[in-house]
Amino acid sequence: MTFARVYPLYVAKAENKGRKKSEVDAVICWLTGYNQRQLEGQVKKQKDFETFFKEAPKLNPSRTLIKGVICGIRVEDIQDPMMRDIRYLDKLVDELAKGKAMEKILRC
Repeated sequence: MTFARVYPLYVAKAENKGRKKSEVDAVICWLTGYNQRQLEGQVKKQKDFETFFKEAPKLNPSRTLIKGVICGIRVEDIQDPMMRDIRYLDKLVDELAKGKAMEKILRC
């Protein structure tokens, strides 16, 4: 599965709840360390999720503070590091769509 294929779904989920694409980009950049230009490049290059995360400049060490259930599974209990990072991203977008404040989403 490519990140580019799922990215528009993240944006649509957030926008359908009154949030902005820029906010989706902000949470993705916070998690991965990509800047806006790099993020757009990853989408354009059709990178798969594994490559997207492996090429991330610096995964945010605070991502381990992300807790809760996504797709019926507690993110903090996921053993596979790649799947856990993907679910962290899912959880961040979910929190955004649910109207949570950016400061809380970004664990500030």
